[in-house]
Amino acid sequence: MSTRRSSHSTSLTDGEIVEQSDLGSITRITADTFPILKGMSIKRVLINPGAMRTPHWHANANELTYCVSGTSLVSVLDTGSTFSTFTIGAGEMFHIDSGSLHHIENVGDDVAEFIIAFRSERPEDFGLGAAFGAMTDAVLGNTYDLDASDFTKIRRDTTDRSLAARIGDPVVSPAAHFSDGHKFAVEDQNPTISLAVGSAHLARVQFWPALKDLSMYSLRIREDGMREPHWAEMGYVRRGSARMTVMDPDGSLDTWYLEEGDVYFIPRAYPHHIEVVGSEDIHFLIFFDQPTPGDIGYRAAVSAYSREVLAATFDTHIDDLPNFPFTSADPLIVTRNNPLDERGVGE
Repeated sequence: MSTRRSSHSTSLTDGEIVEQSDLGSITRITADTFPILKGMSIKRVLINPGAMRTPHWHANANELTYCVSGTSLVSVLDTGSTFSTFTIGAGEMFHIDSGSLHHIENVGDDVAEFIIAFRSERPEDFGLGAAFGAMTDAVLGNTYDLDASDFTKIRRDTTDRSLAARIGDPVVSPAAHFSDGHKFAVEDQNPTISLAVGSAHLARVQFWPALKDLSMYSLRIREDGMREPHWAEMGYVRRGSARMTVMDPDGSLDTWYLEEGDVYFIPRAYPHHIEVVGSEDIHFLIFFDQPTPGDIGYRAAVSAYSREVLAATFDTHIDDLPNFPFTSADPLIVTRNNPLDERGVGE
Protein backbone atom coordinates (compact mmCIF):
# COMPACT_ATOMS: atom_id res chain seq x y z
CA MET A 1 0.00 0.00 0.00
CA SER A 2 1.20 3.52 -0.76
CA THR A 3 2.44 5.58 2.20
CA ARG A 4 1.83 8.95 0.56
CA ARG A 5 1.60 11.74 3.11
CA SER A 6 -0.56 14.83 3.03
CA SER A 7 -0.74 18.28 4.59
CA HIS A 8 -3.92 16.96 6.25
CA SER A 9 -2.24 14.08 8.15
CA THR A 10 0.78 13.23 10.27
CA SER A 11 1.95 10.56 12.73
CA LEU A 12 1.16 10.91 16.42
CA THR A 13 3.34 7.88 17.20
CA ASP A 14 6.30 9.81 15.77
CA GLY A 15 5.06 13.19 17.01
CA GLU A 16 6.90 15.80 19.02
CA ILE A 17 8.32 14.16 22.15
CA VAL A 18 7.34 16.05 25.30
CA GLU A 19 8.84 13.51 27.68
CA GLN A 20 10.25 10.00 27.35
CA SER A 21 11.81 7.81 30.06
CA ASP A 22 11.40 4.46 31.78
CA LEU A 23 8.26 5.96 33.37
CA GLY A 24 6.49 6.33 30.03
CA SER A 25 6.22 8.87 27.24
CA ILE A 26 4.20 11.84 25.98
CA THR A 27 4.03 12.78 22.31
CA ARG A 28 1.92 15.57 20.85
CA ILE A 29 0.76 17.19 17.65
CA THR A 30 0.09 20.93 17.76
CA ALA A 31 -0.10 23.66 15.16
CA ASP A 32 3.65 24.20 15.63
CA THR A 33 4.37 20.89 13.88
CA PHE A 34 1.06 20.38 12.03
CA PRO A 35 0.07 23.84 10.78
CA ILE A 36 -3.35 22.86 9.42
CA LEU A 37 -4.68 22.40 12.98
CA LYS A 38 -7.22 24.99 14.09
CA GLY A 39 -8.96 24.94 17.44
CA MET A 40 -7.82 21.38 18.27
CA SER A 41 -4.68 19.36 19.03
CA ILE A 42 -3.86 15.88 20.29
CA LYS A 43 -1.52 13.95 22.63
CA ARG A 44 -0.62 10.31 23.22
CA VAL A 45 0.36 9.51 26.80
CA LEU A 46 1.89 6.20 27.91
CA ILE A 47 2.22 5.69 31.68
CA ASN A 48 4.09 2.63 32.94
CA PRO A 49 2.98 0.74 36.07
CA GLY A 50 3.92 2.64 39.21
CA ALA A 51 4.16 5.98 37.38
CA MET A 52 1.85 8.96 37.03
CA ARG A 53 1.11 12.04 34.99
CA THR A 54 1.71 14.59 37.72
CA PRO A 55 -0.95 17.15 38.79
CA HIS A 56 -1.34 19.86 36.16
CA TRP A 57 -3.87 22.05 34.37
CA HIS A 58 -4.50 23.49 30.92
CA ALA A 59 -4.82 27.25 30.82
CA ASN A 60 -6.60 27.66 27.49
CA ALA A 61 -8.29 24.38 26.55
CA ASN A 62 -10.79 21.80 27.73
CA GLU A 63 -9.55 18.20 27.50
CA LEU A 64 -11.27 15.03 26.26
CA THR A 65 -9.38 11.78 26.95
CA TYR A 66 -9.90 8.22 25.68
CA CYS A 67 -8.28 5.33 27.55
CA VAL A 68 -6.83 2.74 25.17
CA SER A 69 -5.40 0.37 27.80
CA GLY A 70 -4.53 -0.08 31.46
CA THR A 71 -6.18 0.84 34.75
CA SER A 72 -5.60 4.29 36.20
CA LEU A 73 -6.76 6.62 38.91
CA VAL A 74 -7.77 10.14 37.89
CA SER A 75 -8.23 13.01 40.34
CA VAL A 76 -9.79 16.38 39.49
CA LEU A 77 -9.93 19.57 41.55
CA ASP A 78 -12.46 21.88 39.89
CA THR A 79 -13.25 25.50 40.63
CA GLY A 80 -15.09 25.98 43.91
CA SER A 81 -12.84 23.35 45.56
CA THR A 82 -14.95 20.52 44.15
CA PHE A 83 -12.85 17.34 44.21
CA SER A 84 -13.47 14.13 42.25
CA THR A 85 -11.56 10.88 42.00
CA PHE A 86 -12.36 7.89 39.80
CA THR A 87 -10.77 4.90 38.12
CA ILE A 88 -10.54 4.70 34.34
CA GLY A 89 -10.02 1.69 32.09
CA ALA A 90 -9.89 0.70 28.44
CA GLY A 91 -12.82 2.04 26.40
CA GLU A 92 -13.66 4.73 28.97
CA MET A 93 -13.23 8.49 28.67
CA PHE A 94 -12.96 11.53 30.91
CA HIS A 95 -13.42 15.27 30.43
CA ILE A 96 -11.43 18.00 32.19
CA ASP A 97 -12.34 21.70 32.16
CA SER A 98 -9.70 24.28 31.33
CA GLY A 99 -8.01 25.39 34.54
CA SER A 100 -8.99 22.30 36.57
CA LEU A 101 -6.11 20.58 38.38
CA HIS A 102 -5.89 16.86 37.60
CA HIS A 103 -3.55 13.87 37.60
CA ILE A 104 -3.50 10.36 36.06
CA GLU A 105 -1.90 7.53 38.03
CA ASN A 106 -1.32 4.02 36.72
CA VAL A 107 -2.63 1.73 39.47
CA GLY A 108 -2.60 -1.46 37.39
CA ASP A 109 -0.06 -3.95 36.11
CA ASP A 110 -0.13 -2.94 32.43
CA VAL A 111 0.92 0.15 30.51
CA ALA A 112 -1.81 2.78 30.54
CA GLU A 113 -2.30 4.46 27.16
CA PHE A 114 -4.38 7.59 26.55
CA ILE A 115 -5.32 9.62 23.49
CA ILE A 116 -6.11 13.19 24.53
CA ALA A 117 -7.82 15.88 22.42
CA PHE A 118 -7.59 19.55 23.40
CA ARG A 119 -9.82 22.43 22.31
CA SER A 120 -6.86 24.54 21.21
CA GLU A 121 -4.27 24.10 18.49
CA ARG A 122 -1.63 25.20 21.04
CA PRO A 123 -2.71 24.15 24.55
CA GLU A 124 -0.90 25.81 27.45
CA ASP A 125 0.01 23.49 30.35
CA PHE A 126 1.08 24.27 33.89
CA GLY A 127 2.33 21.70 36.39
CA LEU A 128 1.76 21.93 40.13
CA GLY A 129 5.43 21.17 40.81
CA ALA A 130 6.61 23.88 38.40
CA ALA A 131 4.11 26.35 39.90
CA PHE A 132 5.73 25.81 43.31
CA GLY A 133 9.09 26.51 41.68
CA ALA A 134 7.82 29.93 40.59
CA MET A 135 7.37 31.10 44.19
CA THR A 136 9.90 31.86 46.91
CA ASP A 137 10.09 29.97 50.19
CA ALA A 138 8.69 33.02 51.97
CA VAL A 139 5.69 33.27 49.63
CA LEU A 140 4.94 29.57 50.06
CA GLY A 141 5.35 29.86 53.81
CA ASN A 142 2.88 32.71 53.95
CA THR A 143 0.47 30.75 51.74
CA TYR A 144 0.38 27.75 54.07
CA ASP A 145 0.96 29.62 57.36
CA LEU A 146 4.31 27.87 57.78
CA ASP A 147 7.92 28.96 58.19
CA ALA A 148 9.79 29.68 54.97
CA SER A 149 12.45 27.20 56.07
CA ASP A 150 9.92 24.38 55.75
CA PHE A 151 10.18 24.72 51.97
CA THR A 152 13.94 24.85 51.53
CA LYS A 153 14.19 21.16 50.62
CA ILE A 154 11.55 21.32 47.89
CA ARG A 155 13.12 21.66 44.46
CA ARG A 156 13.18 25.15 42.97
CA ASP A 157 12.46 24.60 39.29
CA THR A 158 9.86 25.99 36.90
CA THR A 159 10.29 23.09 34.47
CA ASP A 160 7.46 20.62 34.96
CA ARG A 161 8.12 16.93 35.62
CA SER A 162 5.26 15.58 33.54
CA LEU A 163 5.90 11.97 34.55
CA ALA A 164 6.97 10.82 38.00
CA ALA A 165 7.30 7.55 39.92
CA ARG A 166 4.79 6.90 42.66
CA ILE A 167 6.21 6.60 46.16
CA GLY A 168 4.64 3.66 47.96
CA ASP A 169 1.46 1.81 47.10
CA PRO A 170 -1.42 3.45 45.24
CA VAL A 171 -4.15 5.01 47.37
CA VAL A 172 -7.51 4.33 45.74
CA SER A 173 -10.54 5.47 47.70
CA PRO A 174 -13.63 3.21 47.55
CA ALA A 175 -15.45 6.26 46.17
CA ALA A 176 -13.20 6.12 43.09
CA HIS A 177 -15.12 3.08 41.84
CA PHE A 178 -18.45 4.93 41.68
CA SER A 179 -19.73 6.76 38.61
CA ASP A 180 -18.61 10.35 38.14
CA GLY A 181 -19.74 13.17 35.86
CA HIS A 182 -16.23 13.57 34.43
CA LYS A 183 -16.25 9.94 33.26
CA PHE A 184 -18.06 8.21 30.39
CA ALA A 185 -17.85 4.54 29.36
CA VAL A 186 -18.26 5.16 25.65
CA GLU A 187 -17.58 1.59 24.49
CA ASP A 188 -20.16 0.22 26.95
CA GLN A 189 -22.94 2.25 25.35
CA ASN A 190 -25.19 0.68 22.76
CA PRO A 191 -23.73 1.78 19.41
CA THR A 192 -25.85 4.55 17.93
CA ILE A 193 -25.01 3.10 14.53
CA SER A 194 -24.73 -0.68 14.24
CA LEU A 195 -24.45 -2.25 10.80
CA ALA A 196 -22.95 -5.42 9.39
CA VAL A 197 -20.12 -3.32 7.93
CA GLY A 198 -19.43 -1.06 10.89
CA SER A 199 -20.52 0.66 14.08
CA ALA A 200 -20.23 3.98 15.90
CA HIS A 201 -20.23 4.67 19.64
CA LEU A 202 -20.85 8.36 20.33
CA ALA A 203 -19.60 10.56 23.16
CA ARG A 204 -21.54 13.78 22.76
CA VAL A 205 -23.49 16.14 24.99
CA GLN A 206 -26.83 14.34 24.52
CA PHE A 207 -25.34 11.36 26.37
CA TRP A 208 -22.65 13.08 28.46
CA PRO A 209 -23.61 16.50 29.92
CA ALA A 210 -20.02 17.33 30.98
CA LEU A 211 -19.08 18.06 27.36
CA LYS A 212 -18.89 21.76 26.45
CA ASP A 213 -16.96 22.20 23.21
CA LEU A 214 -15.65 18.72 22.34
CA SER A 215 -17.13 15.34 21.39
CA MET A 216 -15.92 12.01 20.01
CA TYR A 217 -17.04 9.12 17.82
CA SER A 218 -15.48 5.67 18.23
CA LEU A 219 -15.90 4.43 14.67
CA ARG A 220 -15.24 0.92 13.39
CA ILE A 221 -15.53 0.02 9.70
CA ARG A 222 -14.96 -3.35 8.01
CA GLU A 223 -13.17 -3.60 4.70
CA ASP A 224 -16.52 -4.02 2.90
CA GLY A 225 -17.78 -0.75 4.41
CA MET A 226 -16.98 2.92 3.90
CA ARG A 227 -17.42 6.20 5.76
CA GLU A 228 -19.67 8.10 3.39
CA PRO A 229 -18.48 11.45 2.03
CA HIS A 230 -19.23 14.19 4.60
CA TRP A 231 -17.59 17.23 6.20
CA ALA A 232 -15.47 18.19 9.46
CA GLU A 233 -13.25 16.40 12.13
CA MET A 234 -9.86 15.43 13.70
CA GLY A 235 -9.20 11.69 13.78
CA TYR A 236 -6.72 9.20 15.26
CA VAL A 237 -6.15 5.77 13.71
CA ARG A 238 -6.34 3.31 16.59
CA ARG A 239 -6.12 0.22 14.38
CA GLY A 240 -5.94 -0.64 10.68
CA SER A 241 -5.20 1.35 7.54
CA ALA A 242 -7.29 3.44 5.17
CA ARG A 243 -7.38 5.82 2.24
CA MET A 244 -8.78 9.31 2.56
CA THR A 245 -9.71 12.04 0.09
CA VAL A 246 -10.46 15.69 0.91
CA MET A 247 -11.45 18.61 -1.29
CA ASP A 248 -10.15 22.12 -0.59
CA PRO A 249 -12.18 25.28 -1.36
CA ASP A 250 -10.23 25.87 -4.58
CA GLY A 251 -11.48 22.52 -5.93
CA SER A 252 -8.14 20.73 -5.54
CA LEU A 253 -8.23 17.12 -4.33
CA ASP A 254 -5.86 15.40 -1.94
CA THR A 255 -5.80 11.61 -1.47
CA TRP A 256 -3.48 9.91 1.01
CA TYR A 257 -3.09 6.77 3.13
CA LEU A 258 -3.43 6.43 6.88
CA GLU A 259 -1.67 3.91 9.12
CA GLU A 260 -2.08 2.98 12.77
CA GLY A 261 -0.95 5.87 14.97
CA ASP A 262 -1.68 8.56 12.36
CA VAL A 263 -3.67 11.73 12.97
CA TYR A 264 -5.64 13.61 10.36
CA PHE A 265 -7.38 16.98 10.50
CA ILE A 266 -10.14 18.17 8.21
CA PRO A 267 -11.14 21.85 8.55
CA ARG A 268 -14.79 22.35 9.32
CA ALA A 269 -17.11 21.74 6.34
CA TYR A 270 -14.41 20.41 3.96
CA PRO A 271 -15.88 17.36 2.12
CA HIS A 272 -13.97 14.08 2.57
CA HIS A 273 -14.42 10.33 2.80
CA ILE A 274 -12.63 7.33 4.38
CA GLU A 275 -12.37 3.76 3.10
CA VAL A 276 -10.52 0.75 4.46
CA VAL A 277 -7.48 -0.18 2.36
CA GLY A 278 -4.89 -2.82 3.22
CA SER A 279 -6.53 -4.20 6.38
CA GLU A 280 -9.59 -6.17 7.45
CA ASP A 281 -11.07 -3.28 9.39
CA ILE A 282 -10.23 0.05 10.97
CA HIS A 283 -10.91 1.72 14.33
CA PHE A 284 -10.90 5.53 14.40
CA LEU A 285 -11.21 7.90 17.34
CA ILE A 286 -12.79 10.95 15.75
CA PHE A 287 -12.84 14.19 17.74
CA PHE A 288 -15.00 17.23 17.01
CA ASP A 289 -14.73 20.87 18.11
CA GLN A 290 -18.32 21.06 19.34
CA PRO A 291 -20.44 19.05 21.83
CA THR A 292 -22.82 17.87 19.10
CA PRO A 293 -21.01 17.47 15.78
CA GLY A 294 -22.44 19.30 12.81
CA ASP A 295 -22.11 16.41 10.38
CA ILE A 296 -23.69 16.64 6.91
CA GLY A 297 -23.25 13.77 4.45
CA TYR A 298 -23.71 13.32 0.72
CA ARG A 299 -26.79 11.08 0.97
CA ALA A 300 -28.97 13.51 2.90
CA ALA A 301 -27.58 16.44 0.88
CA VAL A 302 -28.93 14.98 -2.37
CA SER A 303 -32.26 14.06 -0.77
CA ALA A 304 -32.81 17.69 0.20
CA TYR A 305 -33.31 18.79 -3.44
CA SER A 306 -35.59 18.02 -6.36
CA ARG A 307 -34.30 16.18 -9.40
CA GLU A 308 -34.73 19.40 -11.37
CA VAL A 309 -32.36 21.25 -9.01
CA LEU A 310 -29.89 18.34 -9.08
CA ALA A 311 -29.93 18.19 -12.90
CA ALA A 312 -29.09 21.89 -13.07
CA THR A 313 -26.44 21.51 -10.35
CA PHE A 314 -24.64 18.65 -12.12
CA ASP A 315 -25.26 20.08 -15.62
CA THR A 316 -26.86 16.77 -16.56
CA HIS A 317 -30.11 15.83 -18.30
CA ILE A 318 -32.69 14.92 -15.68
CA ASP A 319 -33.16 11.46 -17.21
CA ASP A 320 -29.45 10.74 -16.80
CA LEU A 321 -29.47 11.25 -13.05
CA PRO A 322 -29.06 8.12 -10.90
CA ASN A 323 -32.08 6.92 -8.96
CA PHE A 324 -30.87 8.40 -5.68
CA PRO A 325 -32.43 6.74 -2.60
CA PHE A 326 -34.24 9.16 -0.32
CA THR A 327 -32.29 9.60 2.92
CA SER A 328 -33.65 11.79 5.71
CA ALA A 329 -30.72 11.05 8.04
CA ASP A 330 -27.18 10.24 6.92
CA PRO A 331 -26.14 6.64 7.69
CA LEU A 332 -22.52 7.61 8.55
CA ILE A 333 -21.33 4.19 7.34
CA VAL A 334 -22.32 2.57 4.02
CA THR A 335 -21.68 -0.80 2.39
CA ARG A 336 -18.99 -0.84 -0.28
CA ASN A 337 -20.86 -2.74 -2.99
CA ASN A 338 -18.55 -1.65 -5.79
CA PRO A 339 -14.93 -2.81 -6.19
CA LEU A 340 -12.26 -0.74 -4.51
CA ASP A 341 -10.85 1.89 -6.85
CA GLU A 342 -7.29 1.04 -7.82
CA ARG A 343 -6.37 4.65 -7.22
CA GLY A 344 -8.20 7.34 -5.30
CA VAL A 345 -9.29 10.60 -6.87
CA GLY A 346 -6.54 13.19 -6.57
CA GLU A 347 -3.70 10.62 -6.55
